Amino acid sequence: MSLESVPPKYAQLVQALQRRIESGTYPPGSLLPSEHQLIQEFGVSRPTVVAALRVLREQGWIESQQGKGRFVRGRPAMAAVEPNRPGQAYLTNPESNAPGELVEAGAVALPNRVAALLEAQPKSKAFLRRRLVARDGEPSELVSLWLPLELSEGTDLTSGEPLPQGIRQHLQSRKGVRFDHIVEQITARMPTVQEVKQLGMPKNVPLLAVFGAVRDASGRPLVVVEVLLPADRHELEDAYPVR
Repeated sequence: MSLESVPPKYAQLVQALQRRIESGTYPPGSLLPSEHQLIQEFGVSRPTVVAALRVLREQGWIESQQGKGRFVRGRPAMAAVEPNRPGQAYLTNPESNAPGELVEAGAVALPNRVAALLEAQPKSKAFLRRRLVARDGEPSELVSLWLPLELSEGTDLTSGEPLPQGIRQHLQSRKGVRFDHIVEQITARMPTVQEVKQLGMPKNVPLLAVFGAVRDASGRPLVVVEVLLPADRHELEDAYPVR
């Protein structure tokens, strides 16, 4: 769950409570203020407090004890680990950070999987921005951004130049949309003839296909990012607590 930019009220509360835990205002083992106390202090609704406490519990900052309340555990060890999530990196990092070339930009018919993630009709039109990203002077990954046509209007997504900001920041500043969370899927398949040529990879090596469906706070799909990675050059790593 992304908590960057100016997030919803529950995420702002999460950040405020995390800062207090890290500063020692709420030391490990201490009892966290009650829901009522947080509502009064921060001037937010009970659903906002409940959502923030759920995030803190899921991330390992606090724990609940039946009949006693919520206790501070401290900054979780996993909080310092940056997982390798290609979709999220492409959405948040400036394109100019990753050398590459634009290979396609414009209205195209949606593939079935992307249409399902965007909750659109198969073969309906959407905007596609596809870049071939290079690392160490060699083709590394093929990144495709899919979004509704109306969301692409008035943006620089047709530009052949790499954007000096991340896709998230660009769409937020131009269209006023706010990304809330990403639903990620990872599959493997054999590459097409064109993908073999673009990525300079052997025909018998599979591709890792990472699909990230970006949604707003209401769950409405905004964007789908697809990252194609030759399996012989990449490995995906994540880290999460064991509960």
